[in-house]
Order: sequence, then C-alpha cells, then structure tokens
Amino acid sequence: MGMTSMVSAVRSQVLGLVARRFTGGNGPYAGLSMLPDKILWPLHRDGLDPVPQMGRWRADKPVTRLPVPFGIRAWLVTGYEPVRTVLGSVDGYSNDFAKFAARIGIGMEQNPGGLGFADPPDHTRLRKMLTPEFTMRRLGRLQPRIEAIVAGRLDALAAADGPVDLWHDFALPIPALTICELLGVPYADREYFQELSTTRFDLGAGGNAALGAISDSLDYIGGLVEQQRREPGEGLLGALIKAHGDDIDDRELAGVADGVLTGGLETSASMIALGALVLMTNPVMAEKMRAGVDVDAMVEELLRYLTVVQVAFPRVAVRDVRIGDAEIRAGDVVMCSLSGADRDVKFGPDPHLIDPDRAANRSHMAFGYGIHRCIGAELARMELRVAYPALVRRFPAMSPAVPPAELRFRRASIVFGLDELPVNLA
Repeated sequence: MGMTSMVSAVRSQVLGLVARRFTGGNGPYAGLSMLPDKILWPLHRDGLDPVPQMGRWRADKPVTRLPVPFGIRAWLVTGYEPVRTVLGSVDGYSNDFAKFAARIGIGMEQNPGGLGFADPPDHTRLRKMLTPEFTMRRLGRLQPRIEAIVAGRLDALAAADGPVDLWHDFALPIPALTICELLGVPYADREYFQELSTTRFDLGAGGNAALGAISDSLDYIGGLVEQQRREPGEGLLGALIKAHGDDIDDRELAGVADGVLTGGLETSASMIALGALVLMTNPVMAEKMRAGVDVDAMVEELLRYLTVVQVAFPRVAVRDVRIGDAEIRAGDVVMCSLSGADRDVKFGPDPHLIDPDRAANRSHMAFGYGIHRCIGAELARMELRVAYPALVRRFPAMSPAVPPAELRFRRASIVFGLDELPVNLA
C-alpha cells in the first residue's frame, strides 16, 4: 500500500477540479493545458530536485501568494517550520471538502470521502477505527507476503531478455499486489487500478481524465464494499465491518478503500522506482544497501530527498492567521510544499544532496505531519526496506538503459514519478 493517508491528503482530483473550474471542464484544452506555469511550477522539478524557484521562495518568502484567478486567494508554504506550523494546526485550518468546494465554486458530487477531506470529530472517529489496522504488529502479517512479491518480481526480471522497465515490471506490482492482499481486491483487477491511479494523479492528462478516473474508481469500490458487507473477508474492509458494523457506513468505507488503493499504489511505486534510480547512480549508497548497513537510515534519507508527494492537503483557513509576514484571511486556500520543506537547511548544510551517511531522521515531511499524517507510513517503509536491498543484491551491476536526459519524468503531477524506467540488469 504505502503512503496511504498522505496521498489521500493530496488527491489529485482537487487540482483536477480546480482545472475544470478554470477551463470550463470541456474540450481538448481542459485541465493542465490551460493552467499557467505560474500556478503549476511547485509541481515541476529539475531532474529529481525541486525547481530553483522553490529554494529562493523558501529562503526569501516561505509563505507566498499564488496568482490564482477568479478571486481565489491561495498561498504556497515552502519553509520547513512554516509547513510544520500549518500542518500541525488543529483549529486554524479546515480539510473539510465542503469548505474547499464552496471556496472554489464547485459541487459536492466528487467528494472522495475518507480521512483526507475530513475534520474532527469525523476525522478523529475514522482514524481511531483505522489506526489498529496499521500498527506494526498488525502489519507484520504482510511482511512474508511482501517478501514473496518482491522475490517473484525479481525472478520475472531475471527471466526477461534485454532491458527491462523497472517501473512497470518491479516498482508498480509490489504495492499493487500488497494492496490487493490488504483490501481483498481481486488480483485480476490490479492493472485496471494501476491505470486509474496514475491518471488521477497526473494533471498532464487533463482535468476531465482525472475526474473520470475518480468516478470509475469509486464505482468499483462501491461494489467491493457491498460485497464485503454481505460476506466480510479477512482484509481491511472486512475487519472494519466486523469490528464496527453500522458505526461506519458504506460511503465512509468506500472513502477508506479509495484512499488505500489509490493513495498507496502510485506513491509507493514512485518511491521504489525513483529510489532505485538514485541507487544506480550512487554506488556508495548502493553498496551499503547491498550489505544491509543502516538500511533504515538510508530509507529515511531517500524518503526525504525524493518526497514524491509534492504538496499536502489543501487547507482552508477558518480564521485570520499570521505566519511570519503573511496575513492569511479566513477562507484563503493554503497549500504546503512537502518537497520544498524537505530541502530545508534543517536537515544539514547540503539538503539538496543525497547522503548515505545522514543520520536517520523521521522528522521529514514525506508522510506529512499532524493529524493528517499518513496512516500507512509504516507499511510504506516495510515495502521499501524489502525492495531496495533485494533489488541491488540480485542485480548489483544494473544501470539506466538510457541517458538521464531521456528519462521522462512527469511534468506536473502531485505524485512525482516516471512514466518508465528502462534498465540494463547486467
């Protein structure tokens, strides 16, 4: 599954809905093609790094107005401490989808539900139900399954001729099959949901494509919930139904499942693929990973350095708030750049460098912070701690099959990643 609740936090339908608002939602230019770079630049990268403008804003004006049209006042927060302040506030901002929808002038029909767009007390109640299912003790039952999935994918890579696509053939199936195991989703449906997840997070596909993927996903999950209601299985949905019955309704169950399925798939897959790319170009880190030295610390450093979920939940200020020199008014939309915060000098004098010897530091923002911090963080870590060492041990001489300049990174996706990762295994 991976960084489940974090990605629920930044569901791409939000910016897809914004894109529809800006473009009328119709025609070939709906979505990203009509959104200017002066709005989308926080989602751009220079290779694996946030664009230089992010660093300049973090240093000079870490809380800055974004030039959003239609009278919407929106702010981007980039510095580590200001991001922590916003995400850690319980009563200053709202994640309630109704408030956000009203602020930007859209309807409620696309409310995804789940933890990501809920405030206390609803958020508190749902999270209390979910937390026992994501403890290390409960997740431990998935460890053997994850190890078997990784081993199976490595065998499949070894049997292939010529270069392989590490994204499609290794990084994506690991969280996909783990999610199938966790939720009880039929294995045969994995490719369908891989496609839906990628589409909904990539604004390059346009707002209408993202909305269509959301609708299809929710339709499928609604059927899954109905089936689990009739015959609760051993997965997450079945466990919630057995433990809480009618205390959690079908809409809430669908929101939970949607967050797990779409949230944990694309993020974990991107982390596995991009982390593998870093290891291929950093022989010191690869050797340490191969030897099993400080694996936990290196996983945390990769999470910090890559921060694939680039922005956190959009929040609406519920009262006037002052952060530094910025005067945020009640009703303003606030976006926190997680990738910007994780390149703060708080992490050392060279935060733009990947450091295999950096001490383990779990204070990074790759999983967010505060009450909306990713509930699936430990499962994500479990996947990464299994996948990285196994990959570099099995294929110690692997290398990119194309020059770095030819790798196709997603241009404006909330979840940063690649479309493919061609690799020579020997």
